[in-house]
Amino acid sequence: QVELVELGGGVVQAGGSLRLSCAATRRTFSIYNMAWFRQSPGKEREFVARISRYGGTIDYADFVEGRFAISRDNAKNMLNLQMNNLKPENTAVYYCGAVAGNFEEGVVTTTKNVNYWGKGTLVTVSS
Repeated sequence: QVELVELGGGVVQAGGSLRLSCAATRRTFSIYNMAWFRQSPGKEREFVARISRYGGTIDYADFVEGRFAISRDNAKNMLNLQMNNLKPENTAVYYCGAVAGNFEEGVVTTTKNVNYWGKGTLVTVSS
């Protein structure tokens, strides 16, 4: 069992920045590919970004538009998402997920690929 806890959510004005973190409670963090998802009320949870076990593969959803950066520190069992130039439409609960399976080139990571979820952290971007 992998327990994940997201940190860093909050309220920020449009154009501002937030740094989200996801802390794992076990020292098996590096065996998992990791991903960030987001979800708004009444909507499906959707992919934001993913990073492979040692950072060799990084991919983002199109809406990121170069504004976010995913990273990880396996020695600290930490996953991060630096979010810059935030927009009101980025408002959502952001979740980190651990993926045991391998990423495939050209194949998107979906919620069904996630083995463990954090409880989420709310990001609110005001106009």
